[in-house]
Order: sequence, then structure tokens, then C-alpha cells
Amino acid sequence: MSQHIVTLDGETDSIGFRREARALLAALVAPDEVSWLADARHARQRFSRDPASPAGGQRAGTPHPLLPRSFMTLCETVLLHSAPQRFALLYRLLWRLVHEPGLQRNPLDADRLQALHLAQAVRRDMQKMKNLAQFDTVDGSAADEDAFQLAWFDPEHHIVEAMAPFFLRRLSPMHWALLTPERSVRWDGQLLEFGPGVPDGDGLVGYRAAFGVALRTDRGSAPERSSLPGSAS
Repeated sequence: MSQHIVTLDGETDSIGFRREARALLAALVAPDEVSWLADARHARQRFSRDPASPAGGQRAGTPHPLLPRSFMTLCETVLLHSAPQRFALLYRLLWRLVHEPGLQRNPLDADRLQALHLAQAVRRDMQKMKNLAQFDTVDGSAADEDAFQLAWFDPEHHIVEAMAPFFLRRLSPMHWALLTPERSVRWDGQLLEFGPGVPDGDGLVGYRAAFGVALRTDRGSAPERSSLPGSAS
């Protein structure tokens, strides 16, 4: 029995997972013949995107004709969990939903319950970030147009990109940055930019290392900025 090794572009590569899962299903590759890996280098890369686009570039896409859309939505959430076995679990469920139509009517199936449990843990982590991430003003004051808010938080799961639009709405029109050990995000007034993680306590030093930008420390000096492809300089 040959083993198929699939390497995804990062821990939250839902587009890659769907693409590879569809190809494997079409080739009738059984779940126990697949090993799933995530390329950790993605978390150390910097990239920008338009806030109007879906979080992390994710799109619901067209579901498999035999799969309920609710299950595809569940997949999007489970993929944000930190459990390494989530990819194998989801592909196993996809395979079984295609080959075992009765699975949809079994609410006590072990795989299905495990996926629901992982999704619930991700949603709890998202709510925790909403409630506990505290932003401090480090550039100007909260009433100023160019005020800059900075926070550090340690989520349990890979939720930074999915949560960025929430903080964009909450903190608008201010500029802000959210730092976590795995992934960081900032809003510069035009684009959301994602960067590498920052250890606890690094503050402005960590921010500068992640995004290559120095914040203004007094109101009379101008900030340093680095020119990034696709972002405002």
C-alpha cells in the first residue's frame, strides 16, 4: 500500500486542504493511505490582503455534490484547531460521508463527535480572544485619528487570521496590531498585514521585528516605515 504525503501551505490552509481532499477522493485514496503535513514556514512570512476579502483568503467554495454545506462550514472551523490529527480526521469524515451516506443521520458517530468537539474548542478560543485581548495606546491617544493600539494574546488555536476582521470592525478607524506567539496582524488604515509571532513581553520591540516598522514614541517624531510590496509605504 503506497502512502500519499500531502503538505499544506500552513496550519490554516483550507483552500489547499479542499483541493487535495477533492483530488484524493476522486482518485479513491483511502484515509489510511494519506499523511497530512503543514508547512510551518507560512507562520513566519509576511503578507497583506484587502480587508474585504475572506479571512486568510478562505472561501466556502462549491461543496462536493454529496456533502452538506453545513459540513464544509464545520471543516473551516475545525481546520483552525491546533490538533495535528485534524486534517486526517476531516478527510476521514469526507471519505465516509461519500461512501457511507447513512453517516449524516448518525449524531453519535465518534468521528463526527470529535470534529464537533474541535470546532467548539475553536469557537471558545475566539470568544476568549474577543473578551481578553486588551489593547493599549502606544502612539498618540485614543481620541486621535492616528492613534495606534497594541495588544498581545496567546490563543490556543490558529485563529489570528480568522479573528482579524472582528478587531478591524471593533477598533475602526484606529490603527492597531495584535501580537501572538505564532502569528501577528496589524491594520495600517488601508491593509491588513500578517507577520510572524512575537514572544510575550516583547511589546514594541516584537512589533518592530514582526513588521519592520518602528512606532512613534513621542508626538514630535515621525515613524519609520518599510516599503512592502502591495502595501502603503
